[in-house]
Amino acid sequence: MRTRRISVIVGGLVVLALFASACDDSNSDSGRADTTTTTTTTAPTAPAADCGNPVASLAPLDPMPAPGEMPAGSYMAEIQRRGRLVAGVSADTLLFGYRNPVTGQLEGFDIDLVREVAQAIFGDPNRVEYKVVTYAQRIPALLDGSVDIVANVMTVNCERWQEISFSSQYFDAGKKILVRTDSPVTSITELDGKRVCAAAGSTSFDNLQQYPEVITVPVEATSDCMVLFQQGTVDAVTGDDTVLAGFVAQDPYAKIVGPAMTSEPYGLGVAKTHPEFVSFANGVLEDLRADGTWAQMYSRWLQPTGAAPAPPVAVYGRAQ
Repeated sequence: MRTRRISVIVGGLVVLALFASACDDSNSDSGRADTTTTTTTTAPTAPAADCGNPVASLAPLDPMPAPGEMPAGSYMAEIQRRGRLVAGVSADTLLFGYRNPVTGQLEGFDIDLVREVAQAIFGDPNRVEYKVVTYAQRIPALLDGSVDIVANVMTVNCERWQEISFSSQYFDAGKKILVRTDSPVTSITELDGKRVCAAAGSTSFDNLQQYPEVITVPVEATSDCMVLFQQGTVDAVTGDDTVLAGFVAQDPYAKIVGPAMTSEPYGLGVAKTHPEFVSFANGVLEDLRADGTWAQMYSRWLQPTGAAPAPPVAVYGRAQ
């Protein structure tokens, strides 16, 4: 039986609570987060490369090992010996990874995914140490080994495949913009000369470079964009529609507009040195798609954004 925690969203308190969480250094047990924020600076963007189909991942393990019986010599066995899975997550992305201001627990779609991986390794979804990372810190945290896995609305693309590996796609998002409800703007092309916020190190920030007439305002954490937006310092925020939906849930004076500018397939990030762990994560995701857990997670966290679609179809065939 999979353990599920109850979600509590408290209107206008969420933004302030999430903004404050980036500075929280507390540790606790039973799935509470170690929120020591990694301070690695943004690595230079790797040159564009052809990786084939970017969402193609390694084949899942078949058969999957039973919890507590990880294969000798595998990275999963190392995690099992350690006694906990170390996961890089967000604490300020409502619906995917955020700190519940009432319970202090990290919650969301990505948090549930991490708990499912821990369940598959240990038979206990609470065997997780969370490390809060910004978008720019996700890849460095995998490269230096400070986390085992990243679950943080991370887009799979060829540039990132040069540095890390990805699981199969677990979510399909798209890049849109958020403006005030009284704004006549309907697309990014109508924001020339306007200040638009995006998190540094994100594909949202990269995408803004295609619009040189827009005044780009980079920030460290996504929640910083919402603070600037509510202060009136920026005219709009750009990000994945899933992330922006979390902002709209907090602010009745905000709306999402325009068609999706890009496709943003999400995957779990893993270091290239652990291909067997990628295959293991893909086995976990296969189970979640097949047994209805993915649909339950969608309904729990994302139903307000629309009816639950079918989960993205996994694509395999990558050699390494």
